[in-house]
Amino acid sequence: MVRPPTSRSVVPGAGRLGLVESTAPADLQKLGWTGEESLELLWSLSRAANADLALRTVVRLSDTLADGYAELDAALRTDKGLRGRLFGLSGASSALADHLVSDPDAWRLLATPEGKSSGANARVELPSKGQLTAQLLDAVQAVPETGDNAAPGLYRAGITGPEAVVALRKIYRDQVMVLAAADLAATVENLPVLPYQLVGTQLSDMADAALTAALAVAVATACPDRPCPTRLAVIAMGKCGARELNYVSDVDVVFVAEPADSVASRIAGEMMRVGSSAFFEVDAALRPEGKRGELVRTLDSHIAYYKRWAKTWEFQALLKARPMTGDLELGHSYVAALNPMVWLASQREDFVPEVRAMRRRVEEMVPSELREREIKLGRGSLRDVEFAVQLLQLVHGRTDESLRVLGTVDALAALTDGGYIGRDDAANLTASYEFLRLIEHRLQLQRMKRTHTLPPPEDEEALRWLARAAHMRPDGNRDALGVLNGEIKRNAQRIRRLHAKLFYRPLLDSVVRFDSDTVRLTPDAAGRQLAALGFATPTNALGHLRALVGGGARRGQIQAVLLPTLLEWLADTPDPDAGLLNYRRLCEATVDQTWFLRILRDEGAVAQRLMIVLGSSAYVPDLLIKAPEVIRLFVDGPTGPRLLDVEPEETYRAILSSSGRYDDPVRAINAARALRRHELARVASADILGMLDVPQVCAALSSVWAAVINAALAAAIRASVAERGDAAPATLAVIGMGRLGGGELGYGSDADVLFVCDPVAGVEDSVAVKWANGIADRIRKLLGAPSTDPPLEVDTGLRPEGRNGPVVRTLASYDAYYAQWAQAWEVQALLRAHQVAGDQDLGIRFLLMADKVRYPEGGVSPEAVREIRRIKARIDSERLPKGADPATHTKLGRGGLADIEWTVQLIQLRHAHEVISLHNTSTLQSLDAIGAAELMSETDVELLREAWILATKARNALVLVRGKPTDQLPRPGAVLSAVAKVAGWENADAAEFLDNYLRVTRRAKAVVERTFGA
Repeated sequence: MVRPPTSRSVVPGAGRLGLVESTAPADLQKLGWTGEESLELLWSLSRAANADLALRTVVRLSDTLADGYAELDAALRTDKGLRGRLFGLSGASSALADHLVSDPDAWRLLATPEGKSSGANARVELPSKGQLTAQLLDAVQAVPETGDNAAPGLYRAGITGPEAVVALRKIYRDQVMVLAAADLAATVENLPVLPYQLVGTQLSDMADAALTAALAVAVATACPDRPCPTRLAVIAMGKCGARELNYVSDVDVVFVAEPADSVASRIAGEMMRVGSSAFFEVDAALRPEGKRGELVRTLDSHIAYYKRWAKTWEFQALLKARPMTGDLELGHSYVAALNPMVWLASQREDFVPEVRAMRRRVEEMVPSELREREIKLGRGSLRDVEFAVQLLQLVHGRTDESLRVLGTVDALAALTDGGYIGRDDAANLTASYEFLRLIEHRLQLQRMKRTHTLPPPEDEEALRWLARAAHMRPDGNRDALGVLNGEIKRNAQRIRRLHAKLFYRPLLDSVVRFDSDTVRLTPDAAGRQLAALGFATPTNALGHLRALVGGGARRGQIQAVLLPTLLEWLADTPDPDAGLLNYRRLCEATVDQTWFLRILRDEGAVAQRLMIVLGSSAYVPDLLIKAPEVIRLFVDGPTGPRLLDVEPEETYRAILSSSGRYDDPVRAINAARALRRHELARVASADILGMLDVPQVCAALSSVWAAVINAALAAAIRASVAERGDAAPATLAVIGMGRLGGGELGYGSDADVLFVCDPVAGVEDSVAVKWANGIADRIRKLLGAPSTDPPLEVDTGLRPEGRNGPVVRTLASYDAYYAQWAQAWEVQALLRAHQVAGDQDLGIRFLLMADKVRYPEGGVSPEAVREIRRIKARIDSERLPKGADPATHTKLGRGGLADIEWTVQLIQLRHAHEVISLHNTSTLQSLDAIGAAELMSETDVELLREAWILATKARNALVLVRGKPTDQLPRPGAVLSAVAKVAGWENADAAEFLDNYLRVTRRAKAVVERTFGA
């Protein structure tokens, strides 16, 4: 059967037009847009960002216009410009569509003026600043102000109060609608695209005109019966000052008045109230002292404040200051007086710290879940571009006046012309900046709300609308949504890449010319740029860069690729100068190891982690230079960073196995030292990078110490047996005391030990002790031999009778001494005794003997407890080093390590005989046992735990930062900031870190005092 041919209608149905609302077919019928004569209309409608919204808007207009709709319909059919503007506007902005419907005759504002083309070049003429100002002033019947303080920008309104606000709001919203329609028309019809800078300039001109009218109303309100008694200038700041305003944005202003009296304050306040009610939020928070400061100041008062009190960010804000309205002569005097101070800001002592603090504050303003969607403040965002450009202006504008421009795009052009940025980089950065500003504008236009956040990925409908409103078109492989997502990702990544390159590539091109077109900063400009990025000795830094980039053709090329990013990471560390020097030393030490630069090039995580470590620590770099293979562990493995793949037990066995291959004790210890060096570098690097907590660090360091002591003991005994030609006359064990016994060693801790021996059958005690003393001496000499590694000091000061007693005793001698002569401090010291090396059986027998002393039946005597309290009181008053601050000494200070450990040990002495879980050498584990046995409240236990961990973390950080043992936190400054950062304190804010330390230790001290007073 042959089917008759069918003909497909040339008039598209609602579905083909992208209309999804069920009412769409009826709406088209109602408008009469169903025949072939409506084809152009229909296809134009289909290109609107939201065709249903555009159709609904026209239907609402037809209902409101009634008989007058026929004129609009006819115009839409013939005026291509009107069609593009009306459909573009109503499909992209529900808020402005509602505004249009509220005054339907306003559609005429969108029509192409008579005599203009209605074809592809049809466009509305945007009003000039003068025309905008005249319209708004006419709306409130304003006339020029008269009297002594009359000025070209000062007017007096004839209408005030709510009536004035309503009139101004209508005119202003009409003009926003006209601009938005012109901006969006190209998404629907083949009409000219408005450049980004034109949109920002027009919005800024509208803001100027709007606040000129608002000021006129304010003058009439505050001074109804007399001329304005003060000169008042309004200074535009921020985006409005730079003439790059958004559709929806606060307008930042500063007021200058002569005199700055109550009348001036009232006029300024009234202007802000009218402006905020009629147009946009008017914000004066950038004034001196912010919202706490006077709303209005004289010019002399402004000058005095900026000379004495202003912070770096306030000078950065002044970069965009521009006289806006009011007494413009006074406004120009304000800019002329303050502008020179702006260009000296980069010479301020606190410039770099404040710049870094500003960067941190910007990043912290964005919740983590929104960082990928935030186009203003997130990574690769508008603020990244603005911050980078403004910083370069501040750094180089002191000597180059061509950089003293207001707008971001203009500043990029000036930086390019001045040779501070490469032309390609500037062009790419400008394009990405303008793209993100376009996206920002489209997001704001939808509901005329201030927003900078992309819709969530799962909201495809909202993202698809944004893609169409931003004029994204399918590219053959992706639909409009795919193109939008790709462009957002590409531009954010490009901004992040160029943000790093912007500062650091020109520095490298200044020390080694790679081609004739590269940017080449002068030495002075390069030095200023390095200083602004945190390098205290720019000349030295430039020397390091020359050496690195000039180190052989192939290596130099790789360094040239690496260094821009490496320098950016270094600039965020506590000591960029030391970090760069350490990196150079490391590169020189690995010159024959091709894997080193390759892993930095190919593994971004490795490079970033290495720069953090090199710029944060004086302890680790020397270790890495001698054990560079540790850097291979900076990569991420299948389960996370490989720095965490190594277990302390593995290292312990490796040290014993490696040293055990050698009969010569020196070679055995060197082998043990090499593995210790490797492990210290691994642990310290992981610690600085925040991968290990305090107990993990302490356990790893204690395990290394135990392994090295074991290796030294075994090597000394092997050598002795070989020299004697006979078996050892005794067994020998090493008992860990103090932090070693508790498994809580820090980077700067010595190893407190006791040596105990036991004669073999048939050997006199004196012979055994003499031999064991020789072994102990040999161990201490082997471990204490001069070395560039962190020291290996073995301390026997906790033995019976202290430093006056024999270094080695037999087990029987220890038993006899402790049974008859043990003093309270010796009993207390035994609480942390633990077998760490040598003969395990002998070590266990020693501990069983010690248990009778430290955990006696019925507990220690009241006399012993009193003695412990007396000794503690004496230590508190006498042991603190001269000049130390008792509030911030991590070991002996108030609420420090000694306080907490003595408190735990006092409770152990009093209760361990009845609470078996207190038979524990670890402070933290003993605190757990104290809490479980309810010997102290949970709150008090937690306070002691928090203080112990914080003090240990701070003490470890001190060693990592300074490279040598110390217990005293420094005064606020660069070193304390570095300690705070290495200790993992959020933002590395030294003041906050110190405040927290004082608060935590103060609470812990209260617990200590209650315990010792009980």
